[in-house]
Amino acid sequence: MFNDSTTGLESVLQKTEVGQIDQYLETHSESLVNEDRPFAAYMRGMFKEKKISQQDVFRKADIPEQYGYRLIGQTKKTTRRDYILRFCFVAGFTLKETQRALKLYGMSELYSRVPRDAVLMIAFNRGIRDSEWINQLLLEHGMESLRECAREEVL
Repeated sequence: MFNDSTTGLESVLQKTEVGQIDQYLETHSESLVNEDRPFAAYMRGMFKEKKISQQDVFRKADIPEQYGYRLIGQTKKTTRRDYILRFCFVAGFTLKETQRALKLYGMSELYSRVPRDAVLMIAFNRGIRDSEWINQLLLEHGMESLRECAREEVL
């Protein structure tokens, strides 16, 4: 989906002059998001890459399908980072892919100094995808589990 890493593109941009914009855009066209909703494009592209349908992601994340579509398309905005994390866990995202999803959605990335985030980072790094197991792990360490959708949010 994206041929160049974000860090790589940022490095190139530091050296790119104003007169080289067209060259940059052409050279890196495969790595650029050309939609007004980069989060939606990224997530759909990642689901395709991971060979999992959006419907399967919503089902495994225990998020109602219509609400899931609205979250992915950002026609319904949420401040609950756990919903995005649930999508990422069940779709098999790596930590790096998850950090990018959070950033594109406009949320803070997981931060290693925050204990709950550290546990989630360990789970991503170890390839744990079972949300029940992750919730149990969080609860065992006295932390709040990944939140489920509240009925009033979906309506």
